[in-house]
Amino acid sequence: MKRVIHTVCLLLCIISEVNACDICGCGVGNNYLGILPEFSRKIVGVRYRYSALLTHVGVGGATTYLTTNEQYRTVEAWGGWNISNRFRVMASVPYSFNERVNQGDTRSKNGIGDITVSGFYQLINKRHTINGHQLLVQSLWIGGGVKLPTGKYNPKDKSSQAQTNLFQLGTGSVDFMFNAMYDVRLQDAGLNLAASYKMNTANKYDYTYGNKLSSSAQAYYKFRIKNVLTVAPNAGVLCETAAHDVDQKFPVDISGGHVLMATAGMEAIFKKIAIGGNWQPPLSQKLANGIVKAKQRMMLHVSVML
Repeated sequence: MKRVIHTVCLLLCIISEVNACDICGCGVGNNYLGILPEFSRKIVGVRYRYSALLTHVGVGGATTYLTTNEQYRTVEAWGGWNISNRFRVMASVPYSFNERVNQGDTRSKNGIGDITVSGFYQLINKRHTINGHQLLVQSLWIGGGVKLPTGKYNPKDKSSQAQTNLFQLGTGSVDFMFNAMYDVRLQDAGLNLAASYKMNTANKYDYTYGNKLSSSAQAYYKFRIKNVLTVAPNAGVLCETAAHDVDQKFPVDISGGHVLMATAGMEAIFKKIAIGGNWQPPLSQKLANGIVKAKQRMMLHVSVML
């Protein structure tokens, strides 16, 4: 079974060929969007993200006195604008609430995260009928963006090579992203494939988070109710991989890795209002050489199309 899961993860990454989190679940990243609402001109909204992980996990996943429970909550304002039929720009501004608990001792830090701005080009936009009456719709968006170092990076939270460097509001670096999203739908049944590659640079403390690759595949079905409400349940998988971090030209062993997660969610559109959410339990993982264990994630959003 484990071999099958790893094979699925690898196939997803190959299919993608192209924003992942900074260690597949920490609060500095986790840019999984799910299935975006369709909008003709502009959209603005708010997203809430939650992710959790255990650090300093013992052999075989055992909990020790060093094991720390970390939780990352982010409220994110975001928006998109279709400048023309084929060009789109999107931006997001996150505010994070990070918490770390070890043996009853709780640490927290709150603040603005790293702002992201991206641009997209619609390479494919096709609509035609097959079998005489069934509508087939295909869309492919490709693009890139930049992540700005607006979130605070504190080098004191990276105390040694034996510590993970996750408890940050931002990476402290200018990073670049390359994205692609393909959607194919036959009548009301569809498949969404998305991928993002994040290329990181060194911050002023000469710390470079490892480059990240994220890819997802989700099947969905649209139920249309009286032409005013559309409900679309969806389910799929999400694969994330991260290279090792580099600290002053030395690889950081307790970093990087991969995780495969299931995704299950629901999207609903009523007139110009879109709401939705999803849940992401881990299926298979190996993070930071087994020292870090990702737990479940979730995301909720509400958006307005203008």
